Amino acid sequence: MQRNSLAMFRKILSLTVFLLALVPAGTASAEKLSKRPCDILAPSTPCVAAISTTRALYSGYLGPLYQVTRESDTKHLDIGLLPDGYADAAAQDSFCANTACKITKLYDQSPNHNDLTPAPPGGASRGPRPDGFDIPADAGALPATVAGHKVYGIAVTPGIGYRNDSPKGTATNGQPEGVYMVTSAFNLNGKCCFDFGNAETNNLDNKAGHMDAINIMCHNEPCSPDAGLDMEDGIYGHLKVPANTAFVTDMGASDGQHSFAIYQGDARSGGLTSTGIIPLPKGYQPMQQEGAIILGIGGDNSNWAKGYFFEGVMTSGMPAKQAMEAVQHNIVAARYDGKLKP
Repeated sequence: MQRNSLAMFRKILSLTVFLLALVPAGTASAEKLSKRPCDILAPSTPCVAAISTTRALYSGYLGPLYQVTRESDTKHLDIGLLPDGYADAAAQDSFCANTACKITKLYDQSPNHNDLTPAPPGGASRGPRPDGFDIPADAGALPATVAGHKVYGIAVTPGIGYRNDSPKGTATNGQPEGVYMVTSAFNLNGKCCFDFGNAETNNLDNKAGHMDAINIMCHNEPCSPDAGLDMEDGIYGHLKVPANTAFVTDMGASDGQHSFAIYQGDARSGGLTSTGIIPLPKGYQPMQQEGAIILGIGGDNSNWAKGYFFEGVMTSGMPAKQAMEAVQHNIVAARYDGKLKP
C-alpha cells in the first residue's frame, strides 16, 4: 500500500507541475482577479455609482453593463458579462450585424441603480434629437481589449451625452466624494465639457460649487491635455496628462468643505501623479453639489466636447491616496489595450 501511495503521490505531483507550467508568467491569482475597483473602495468610501461598458466593477456583479438599440428595427439588447467578468462583446456584434447600434442605457452596477440615459436639454444647449435630448453614442465606434477580451468603450462627440437627474446616494451640499474614469488623451478638444461625475439636477448653471465632476480636455494647440475637477464655472487642479497616452486614469477627490486632490496616470502601466491635497478655490468652500450624474457633458448640458470613456465610479466619502493607488493598480492589471484613434 505504501508503494502504491507513493506512486500515486508522484503522479499527482507531476500533473500539478505540468498544469502550473501552462499558466503564463504574470497571470493574476484567483484572489487578485476577484478584486475590482468597488471592492477596493468599499471599506471606507463605497461606490454610489459604477458605470462601465468593459467589465464588472464589483467582483460579485452579475447584471448587464449597457443596452444597445438597433437602428434597423429599434429592438434592444442588454450586454452582459462573460463568466470572468468582462463584457460580452460577441453578443453585441451578433445583434448589431448588418446594421448600426446605439448605446441607449448605461447600467449602474452599484446597489443604487443610478442608470444613465441620453441627457435632456439644458441651459447651455439642446441636443440634436427633435425633443432636445442628446443623442446616444455609436455602440461600435470604440473597440478595445481588456484582459485580452474584445470590448467597446464610449466615443463621445458633440451632441452625445448621458445623465441621471434623480440618483440615489450621491454627494450633496458639501458632502465628501471621489470620482474616477478610465479615458484617453486621444479624441479630445478644448470645448466644454468632457465630464463624468456630480452635477446640477435642473440642467442649468447654478454657479460655483454646484458640480464636482472629473474632466479631461485640451489646452492650446496642439492639444495639451490635463485632468481637473469641474466644480461649475471653473475647472480646477489642472494636472498635466502626457498627450500620447492612449488609456488614461483620471481621478478626483474632495472633502466638500476645504480641500481636494487630482490624480492621473497611464491606465496601462505605473502609478499616479497627484496635485496632493490642496485647498478648494475661493467661493467653493463649502461645495454645494446637487447630486445628478453626467457623462460626456457639462452640468448645463454643454455638449460640445469630445472624449473616450471606458469605466468610472463615484464614491461616498473622499478616498485616500492609498485607495486611489490601489484602484490604479487594479486598472493596470485589467490590461486595457487597442489602437485608439487620436
